[in-house]
Amino acid sequence: MSRWVPTKKEKYGVAIYNYDARQDEELSLQIGDTVHILETYEGWYRGHRLRRKSKKGIFPACYIHLKEATVEGSGHKETVIPNELPLVQEVTTTLREWATIWRDLYVVSRGDKREMFNSVRDMIYDLIEWRSQILSGTLPQDELTELKQRVTSKIDYGNKYLDLDLVVRDKEGNILDPDTTSTVSLFRAHEAASKQIEERIQEEKSQKQNIDLTRQAKFAQTPSFALFVTLKNVVCKIGEDAEVLMSLYDPVESKFISENYLVRWSSQGLVKDIDTLHNLRAVFTDLGSEDLKREKISFVCQIVRVGRMELRDNNTKKLTSGLRRPFGVAVMDVTDIITGKMDDEDKQHFIPFQPVAGESDFLQAVINKVIAAKEVNHKGQGLWVTLKRLPGDIHQIRKDFPHLVDRSTAVARKMGFPEIIMPGDVRNDIYVTLVQGEFDKGSKSTPKNVEVTMSVYDEDGKKLEKVIFPGAGDEGIMEYKSVIYYQVKQPHWYETIKVAIPIEDVNRSHLRFTFRHRSSQDSKDKSEKIFAQSFVKLMRYDGTTLRDGEHDLIVYKAEAKKLEDSSLYLNLPATKMELEEKGLSTTGKGTQSLGNCTISKDSFQISTLVCSTKLTQNVDLLGLLKWRSNTSLLQQNLRQLMKVEGGEVVKFLQDTLDALFNIMMENSDSDTFDTLVFDALVFIIGLIADRKFQHFNPVLETYIRKHFSATLAYTKLTKVLKNYVDDAEKLTEQLLKAMKALEYIFKFIVRSRVLFNQLYENKGEADFMESLRNLFTSFNDMMNSSSENTAMVKGSALKYVPTIVNDVKLVFDPKELSKLFTEFILKVPLGRLVKQKLHCLIDIVHSDLFTQHDCREILLPLMTEQLKFHLEKQEDLEACCQLLSNILEVLYRKDVGPTQWHVQTIMEKLLRTVNRTVISMGRDSPLIGGFVASMTATLRQMEDYHYAHLISTFGKMRTDVVDFLMETFIMFKDLIGKNVYPGDWVIMNMMQNKVFLRAINQYAAVLNKKFLDQTNFELQLWNNYFHLAVAYLTQESLQLENFSSDKRAKIFQKYQDMRRQIGFEIRDMWYNLGPHKIKFIPEMVGPILEMTLVPEMELRKATIPIFFDMMQCEFHFTCSFQRFENEIITKLDHEVEGGRGDEQYKVLFQKILLEHCRKHKYLAKTGETFVSLVVRLLERLLDYRTIMHDENKENRMSCTVNVLNFYKEIEREEMYIRYLYKLCDLHKECDNYTEAAYTLLLHAKLLKWSEEACAAHLTQREGYQASTQGQLKDQLYQEIINYFDKGKMWEEAIILGKELAEQYENEMFDFEQLSASLRKQAQFYENIVKVIRPKPDYFAVGYYGLGFPSFLRNKMFIYRGKEYERREDFEARLLTQFPNADKMKTTTPPSEDIKNLPSQCIQCFTVKPILELPPKFQNKPVSEQIVSFYTVNEVHKFQYSRPVRKGEKDPDNEFANMWIERTTYATAYKLPGILRWFEVKSVSTEEISPLENAMETMQLTNEKISNMVQRHLSDPNLPINPLSMLLNGIVDPAVMGGFTNYEKAFFTEKYQEEHPDDQEKLEKLKDLIAWQIPYLADGVRIHGEKVTEALRPFHDRLEACFKQLKEKVEKQYGVKTLPAVDERRGSRPRSMVRSFTMPSQQRPLSVASVNSISSDNSPSRPGSDGFTLEPLLPKKQYFKSQDKLDREELERERKDRKKEKRNSKHQEIFDKEMKTTEITLQPAEAVILSETISPLRPQRPKSQVLNVLGGDRRLSVSPGPNASPGPPPITPRNKLSFSLPTVSNLELNGMGADKGETPPPLPVKGISADYGNLLGDNQDLTSPSTPPPPPTHHPRNVPPPLPSKTPPPPPPKTTRKQASIDSGIVQ
Repeated sequence: MSRWVPTKKEKYGVAIYNYDARQDEELSLQIGDTVHILETYEGWYRGHRLRRKSKKGIFPACYIHLKEATVEGSGHKETVIPNELPLVQEVTTTLREWATIWRDLYVVSRGDKREMFNSVRDMIYDLIEWRSQILSGTLPQDELTELKQRVTSKIDYGNKYLDLDLVVRDKEGNILDPDTTSTVSLFRAHEAASKQIEERIQEEKSQKQNIDLTRQAKFAQTPSFALFVTLKNVVCKIGEDAEVLMSLYDPVESKFISENYLVRWSSQGLVKDIDTLHNLRAVFTDLGSEDLKREKISFVCQIVRVGRMELRDNNTKKLTSGLRRPFGVAVMDVTDIITGKMDDEDKQHFIPFQPVAGESDFLQAVINKVIAAKEVNHKGQGLWVTLKRLPGDIHQIRKDFPHLVDRSTAVARKMGFPEIIMPGDVRNDIYVTLVQGEFDKGSKSTPKNVEVTMSVYDEDGKKLEKVIFPGAGDEGIMEYKSVIYYQVKQPHWYETIKVAIPIEDVNRSHLRFTFRHRSSQDSKDKSEKIFAQSFVKLMRYDGTTLRDGEHDLIVYKAEAKKLEDSSLYLNLPATKMELEEKGLSTTGKGTQSLGNCTISKDSFQISTLVCSTKLTQNVDLLGLLKWRSNTSLLQQNLRQLMKVEGGEVVKFLQDTLDALFNIMMENSDSDTFDTLVFDALVFIIGLIADRKFQHFNPVLETYIRKHFSATLAYTKLTKVLKNYVDDAEKLTEQLLKAMKALEYIFKFIVRSRVLFNQLYENKGEADFMESLRNLFTSFNDMMNSSSENTAMVKGSALKYVPTIVNDVKLVFDPKELSKLFTEFILKVPLGRLVKQKLHCLIDIVHSDLFTQHDCREILLPLMTEQLKFHLEKQEDLEACCQLLSNILEVLYRKDVGPTQWHVQTIMEKLLRTVNRTVISMGRDSPLIGGFVASMTATLRQMEDYHYAHLISTFGKMRTDVVDFLMETFIMFKDLIGKNVYPGDWVIMNMMQNKVFLRAINQYAAVLNKKFLDQTNFELQLWNNYFHLAVAYLTQESLQLENFSSDKRAKIFQKYQDMRRQIGFEIRDMWYNLGPHKIKFIPEMVGPILEMTLVPEMELRKATIPIFFDMMQCEFHFTCSFQRFENEIITKLDHEVEGGRGDEQYKVLFQKILLEHCRKHKYLAKTGETFVSLVVRLLERLLDYRTIMHDENKENRMSCTVNVLNFYKEIEREEMYIRYLYKLCDLHKECDNYTEAAYTLLLHAKLLKWSEEACAAHLTQREGYQASTQGQLKDQLYQEIINYFDKGKMWEEAIILGKELAEQYENEMFDFEQLSASLRKQAQFYENIVKVIRPKPDYFAVGYYGLGFPSFLRNKMFIYRGKEYERREDFEARLLTQFPNADKMKTTTPPSEDIKNLPSQCIQCFTVKPILELPPKFQNKPVSEQIVSFYTVNEVHKFQYSRPVRKGEKDPDNEFANMWIERTTYATAYKLPGILRWFEVKSVSTEEISPLENAMETMQLTNEKISNMVQRHLSDPNLPINPLSMLLNGIVDPAVMGGFTNYEKAFFTEKYQEEHPDDQEKLEKLKDLIAWQIPYLADGVRIHGEKVTEALRPFHDRLEACFKQLKEKVEKQYGVKTLPAVDERRGSRPRSMVRSFTMPSQQRPLSVASVNSISSDNSPSRPGSDGFTLEPLLPKKQYFKSQDKLDREELERERKDRKKEKRNSKHQEIFDKEMKTTEITLQPAEAVILSETISPLRPQRPKSQVLNVLGGDRRLSVSPGPNASPGPPPITPRNKLSFSLPTVSNLELNGMGADKGETPPPLPVKGISADYGNLLGDNQDLTSPSTPPPPPTHHPRNVPPPLPSKTPPPPPPKTTRKQASIDSGIVQ
């Protein structure tokens, strides 16, 4: 049998499918999980997920994608480290972290979160994309670098966006290690990263406005940039070979900016050089900021065809070929691309083509025309190109973009120099533009077709080869032929050609232009000779190059042979200007003859531009370079040098410097030229400091290092400089310039001295040293002088003198140099130039001098003194901070020699000063971070002996040590509480914490050593220590449990849990206190409690015993621990509410303290009582906190009441009141004004009507201005009355009003208030009578099962519903709070099994409140309005009735054996009260016989009729329909039923024999039946008065039926008469005052009410809430909700009824009338039984309600099958069967019609949902596909089990995006 084999290579992989474990030994995996594989066996792996190492298991190998990894350790200690770039790993962990947040955002994707959700998605997709690009390994180096940059920038931005931690990196983008980085560097890195991210965020914002700032920034860093162009195709019908010339053009100035890029195109429509096909690329370089400023830049393409004169001619043999003829142009505006507003390198741009119209249409003119025109009619002809802007010069571009620009790419340079000239850029280009000409037609009848040919000759007449370049991308040629314009007298060419001649040939060369007429016929053309010629020399007579600009050349005519002889024409003037200089006229009428040549009348202009690093057009510069040829002009030349344009000097930098030093050396005996040379040198150095020439710094450096050779220059330079410094007042201007050049002047001096030493072996050393000392002395004297003029110079001296340090150090003793510097700084006048002085010191710290130990010995004391002085004076804190940070930064380095003594110097001199600076500085100061970093760095660099030494420096003065420690403790606590660094600077904050922890522990040792004994004990200092240590321990950044697991692991790995370290320290310090402990009770109880609440097990175990120690301590002194107890209760409340504390804490607290107390002789009993008290409090507080953030305010209210009752019980009045107000606020948020009033009343009851002063805790609310209890009570009463008024509880308001009035009248004598109060009362009385108040329903709710929180578990509550809230809505509300709860289908009490299930079951049904009338109303006629209040208020007993059948069912009469089981629930408090619900305290059950039930029903019916009659009497406008329906239901014999059922059931001899005791009740029932007649009579009479004509037949029928009924009843049961109507109006029959209540009727009936008793002709079956439904329903129907069952039952009954239609004629009329009335009154009338209310769909608002048809609408008859336009009616009765028994049944649980009021209309309802089954159908949403079942179970004896089956194949490919996500990321 094979077995599991440890894997060797297969160690690390990523799940690529979801795998659901089917057995215990398997491991579930989700896509993206990374796994560590340990063993393998036949297609299975065994291992664990990397993120949860404890759980090992097996999984199929085909679900895993293997990756390379390094394995470290073996066996149990084996770990795998993925072989990926650190950046890829970082991306992976980042993605995992973001994915979790993303998922959470999805769950709560509300409006504000949706945008964030989308942003995170985009960022995640970007990172996944980039990660795979990096992993692919196919990117070129430059792109990889750029991508890495993008990735890190995206990660940093995303972390900031998601409030995650800031990551700090070094320049390469690798994460910094805080252990090897100095504190100051770490701080600066954080600052830089934050700033970068801020910019990135700004950029993200502005990107929406289409501005790409990163690229802007990138281009801003490089002075030049280029435009990269790829020519994709030329779509043009030419039919001949052509030249395509592309260049950049400025349309505003109408001039070309760059050289041409030339592509030769063949007549076949392809590029001529077939090798370059698909590789036509050019880069236009040297563009700079000047070009960005141009208003517009166009990319221009000129097409010149090469072939016949006329395209139309086709007689090929005889035609001239090879002529360059204009064809057309194409122009595109590229301003946006060049300025960077648009960047899409892949976009192919189409540039439309405009052909040349006529011969005089010169190409440049066409270009301007196209630019001016809006559109070009191109007919599909044009160029296709792609364009991209690239940063840098050509060398940079080749390095950065090798995939775009290689050696084959053509480089078209800008005409002219770039803005910044690079030293190595040797150039010798002369751009010649053929501008225009004018040629006489001579003997011809038409103007000539002139072709200009340009070539370059030397003075011997030899033609130079390959020096002419018509365009980039083309070879050099011997001669250039211009475009030919056909028969044009004045051709304008504007063709630019580059001439590049070797530098040595320039002075001998000249350009020759020959003119020739070209003929279209080949035969003629051959005979055409050159008819004229022009030339121009490139070098002028004075040695300077040809000037830039236009030159009007003389056109010479002569014999062709003579024209070719250069010796003949070179002596002649070339331009018209020269001719004038020679005094010859150019305006002669005829031709002038010069020598052998004639000056023609023709004219020809060219323009030239010299771009040469070797040729100069400047005479003065040339004069200086050739100074030896004329020494008399030397002084003048040196002075003129200052006026030469910088670019010219820089081009000849080396030559110029050589000339200057040669002048100096060759005149070494005299001082004549020294100052001039010095000034010239300063001028040149100043030039190079200019941005344009900054790149020449290296050239200057190289010159000094390699070419400089003036060995004696140092003496002269030093001397001139010293003279300048000595004469500072007069020579301020020159000295300032010299100061700016000081660094390079000293480089020359030092280099000169070094060369001298090499030659003469240290000769003159002493003199040199002395001269430098003297120079410094001069500097010092100047600094010391009080002259005002020199202020500027002093400042610049401080700025520039430090720059010479590194050079001077090479030839001068560093220690002495340090001393010279010290003197120099000390000479700065006090209070002046502070900033400059500090910056000078900063520069010295940056210099090499400061890194040398012995120099630092001299410089550091100076610096600390200066720093201390300025910090104490608060002068220039920014520079101070920078200086201190830089010093500490150097001292942190390992390569600067020993630093302990220097750290000590800083500590002694500056630590306290820095501490004080930090304390005095505001948190919003931008410098605070830097100072705290410096302070932290100092503490970090201090070793243990430094701390000891620090305390000893305070000497004998004990108070100094105390002050220092106090300051430090206060500062630390402040910094911990209000951290100066943002929360996301985790690395910085943890570094600070680590340093502070060490410092606190060091200082604690001092406390133990110096301040513990009786004589030296410092209470305040110890107190501060404890508060600081606890603040440290409880600070947010150390609460590891609040972080993600990854972050927690990282922090723990680096720093462990620092809370534990400091916690143990606090414990030891507490026990060290000994007899002093009592001084810290109760003040320290709070802080210690805070510490013990930190959720770290070991820490809690170690610190909870401190409480016992405190108890013991207080007990020892006072024999009780009352103060401790009070304090802990107060603080516990505060802490738990703030989120601290948990179940584990409660258990530990109880266990540890009980153990300690029980061992104690005296504390055993009291201690145990105390512990149980605290534990009970904790239970309640934890419940309260758990629920506090619950969306459900009701749970919050329950917990608040639990807590406040507890505080009441333990008599903690102030806490009790605090929670009262929390409860009151909750009620106000929910608009429970009644409950808010009752809550406030509890506070008011604590107060007396007296002048006693108010204790602080009684007035906990702002807004109460009361000094005495009486005043406060008055204010509270006013507020309570206001709330009662809002809650329509006017009866309660009146009681309080009376009490207030009593006070106003008899105690305060405030009659104004009294009158206001009485007016209010009057209003309330009126409201009671006149305003209709909605009556809420009451619901019994049981919460069964262990899944509920403790305050609900297995308890029953009575809830007061909201106004008009139906049971379905109420249930839906309950189930939204507990979405996982099941709704119980029965109303019977649950079994013990259900109570002990781990799940949640909710039972809910409507109960009927039992009226408890106040004694004053009993047995008196009281208005219905007044009594109705008590039917639903001030109640604490509630009934629920359900029918129970006893005995066999009687098919004829089901009433005889229908008993009622009535359960009464009593609550502890009356409702309404301080809550909308109270727990049921007692339950009792009784049974009601069928006869008693019948009596109750009759009684109710009579009251209902009486009520309705009363209402119609008092309000004549009431609608008549409800009355019609009520009366019809009772009197119409068609209904059959009514009390006839009772007659059949009870008025039989059989019944009387069986129940002899019921005789009295039977009489009572008969009496009630008899009493019904007078009430009905009133009703019918009123109906008759109000009935409409349409309903008259219905009324007649009603009267006839009533008459029959009356006769029958009066005959059988006697005649009853009511008092006269007017006597009754306004009063109320006594019989109505009885214990009943009708809740409002807006509710579909429960199953109990509807089905419990059906009418006699429909089959009855028990289906009420009271009967368990399960056995009656087929199994598959269990999921149906109660409402569905109701509705099915209704449907069935309605069908039964339809079969037996027994409607009389007038009944149909009534139906019609009812229908029309219904429609007119209420078009949308439709009462549907119920609606789906699920957590996803809230209740419908009250506004969408309907119903107007009077109070009894919902119980009214459904008049016939056609009457209701909507769904079936509510009551499932036979057509119109409003029979009494049914009524009795309907009203069992307060479901009947209301009395007296017209309630608001009903919400329309839909179909009910079943909450238990919400998730039934979508259980399997998580897995993208279900893999085949895994192997079967195995016995456990083989660890690990071997699978017997083959592993499942991977699931099929899914369309889900997730499956394709790059492995190993999303999880």
